Amino acid sequence: MNYEPGPDSHQGTLYWSDLQAMFLRLLGEGRLEDSIRQTSLRKRMAGSAGMAALAQDIREALSSQKLDHVWMDTHYVGLQFPDPAHPNTLHWIGAAAGTLGEPLPLEDHDVYCPYSATGNATGELVYAHYGRPEDLQDLRARGVEPAGRLLLVRLGEISFAQKVASAQDFGAQGVLIYPDPADFSQDPHKLGLSSHRAVYGHVHLGTGDPYTPGFPSFNQTQFPPVQSSGLPNIPAQPISADIASLLLRKLQGPVAPQKWQGRLLGSPYHLGPGPGLHLRVNNHRVSTPISNIFGCIEGRSEPDHYVVIGAQRDAWGPGAAKSAVGTAILLELVRTFSSMVSNGFQPRRSLLFISWDGGDFGSVGSTEWLEGYLSVLHLKAVVYVSLDNAVLGDDKFNAKTSPLLISLIENILKQVDSPNRSGQTLYEQVVFNNHSWDAEVIRPLPMDSSAYSFTAFAGVPAVEFSFTEDGQAYPFLHTKDDTYENLHRVLRGRLPAVAQAVAQLAGQLLIRLSHDHLLPLDFGRYGDVVLRHIGSLNEFSGDLKARGLTLQWVYSARGDYIRAAEKLRKEIYSSEESDERLMRMYNVRIMRVEFYFLSQYVSPADSPFRHIFLGRGDHTLGALLDHVRLLRLDSSGDPGAPPSQVTPGLGFQESRFRRQLALLTWTLQGAANALSGDVWNIDNNF
Repeated sequence: MNYEPGPDSHQGTLYWSDLQAMFLRLLGEGRLEDSIRQTSLRKRMAGSAGMAALAQDIREALSSQKLDHVWMDTHYVGLQFPDPAHPNTLHWIGAAAGTLGEPLPLEDHDVYCPYSATGNATGELVYAHYGRPEDLQDLRARGVEPAGRLLLVRLGEISFAQKVASAQDFGAQGVLIYPDPADFSQDPHKLGLSSHRAVYGHVHLGTGDPYTPGFPSFNQTQFPPVQSSGLPNIPAQPISADIASLLLRKLQGPVAPQKWQGRLLGSPYHLGPGPGLHLRVNNHRVSTPISNIFGCIEGRSEPDHYVVIGAQRDAWGPGAAKSAVGTAILLELVRTFSSMVSNGFQPRRSLLFISWDGGDFGSVGSTEWLEGYLSVLHLKAVVYVSLDNAVLGDDKFNAKTSPLLISLIENILKQVDSPNRSGQTLYEQVVFNNHSWDAEVIRPLPMDSSAYSFTAFAGVPAVEFSFTEDGQAYPFLHTKDDTYENLHRVLRGRLPAVAQAVAQLAGQLLIRLSHDHLLPLDFGRYGDVVLRHIGSLNEFSGDLKARGLTLQWVYSARGDYIRAAEKLRKEIYSSEESDERLMRMYNVRIMRVEFYFLSQYVSPADSPFRHIFLGRGDHTLGALLDHVRLLRLDSSGDPGAPPSQVTPGLGFQESRFRRQLALLTWTLQGAANALSGDVWNIDNNF
């Protein structure tokens, strides 16, 4: 891992240890804390005048550094905002038919759910825990029908969008989402969310502009009036814990299970139903310009291969944890790498730094950019590193990531000091309580991460790091209380140290990805991923065999993938690292592995998240597993069995199973063939 300087360089060879020392020395000169504070004080809602001013300041900050290119692109997107003249309302139903009773004041009246359906929803109230499909199934099994009702659900476990989608699938009329004190720290010495506060969250089950799904919103007038299938058909509204407490007191019916009990009442929660409620949502859609800002350091040997790092810039409220931390770290990394270039560093691959707009509406800015360059990004982008939600605490560390990056993350963790345990590395901190470091740290990419679209939509491996509190959520995320002062107090003064640790981790990851001759992506890891999923399917092999069906195709494709990965590993091991042509050829094969797992048999316009492990739709391994589970439902009639995500209620269908199996198998087989290289090197007897 060394960098041989070009003929015009006066520096000696820079080894990994030299670059690491240079990076840490230059990073230490930054002023992260002040940058976080200043950014959090600026009003920067997407589309606002404050955001336009901040965008200009960040562009100027990038232009002042030693970067090869700085530019901005603008998209015109459909965002949804509350109507100040007609705020959203919640009323009890009056005693006389068709009349409204006493209003329930929405204390945080400007807190809302972007992309909620607008209009009225009326129905009896039912308490539905976190609003997960299994919660609604359990509710139904206990004799409380969610269909036709308004659901009261708690914040947490799944995203707002998933809660509303589940409610809609079960026939609910609308959803009220509240923060329950039981889901936050019970320590009286720790800061907690005020009971008057509601929590903001969009409800589009997808990413990007939902009014131009699959297409970039450079000029939306050229597209037909289509909408994302992830837009809900029912209204949703956040409410405070105080209002939720009033509603819970009115509920009758069965007592909620022990695990569903919260901390708002002195008495047990009931499931309902309760009195009738009327919810009115008046949000309106506005065509809004948003701007992404780019800065680039061109690579020396592979300038057409980009290592991308980005952070959300916008925020609905102060957004200290949500986007000020990430923006500050991004700017600090730009400054540090610019200084490294002045000190003789020339990356092999290009470094692309991006400040995203529209993140609070569902990664709109980043997804629109991906949609605009979908045909080339899998050939250009090596990895995406997200700085969003990086500091939400300091007790625990996790990485939401593609499997390709797990080995590299492990290596870097061993070289970054823990921000809160003196004398320990981050790796030593995470293995202290759990010797299986990856079980402690590694998580799949969720849809509400900006990194998700890079992997599930564009086929680019991605990672998002987070420091969190042990077992408890950061209470102020997506609220008006997500201020610099509150974040600083939650971290007990350790905010600068934790932000510095994230910057060290991200920066050393960027050095390895942009500098190593051979890309440090572990392409063999996906063999383990397939094996783990096959283990879940194996449980149903007897049920399938009884119908004359088999999973043998999948087993064969997995075997071919593992053999292709091992063969490539041996080829690389026996080759000369100094052979630039050969290294580039290997790197091209390695960097496209993630893309190979996007199903080529479904349309990006119809199924944007084509990834067979992370995506959504009938082509995914998760959908196949849901479908196969219906074999047991068909035979047992068990109402407690997990509901299928796709075509619920139709039961197991052999023709659909065969199609799903073909989609999955040939995507996996295609990945194996692509990893094998040239067609004359492919050796399978499929």
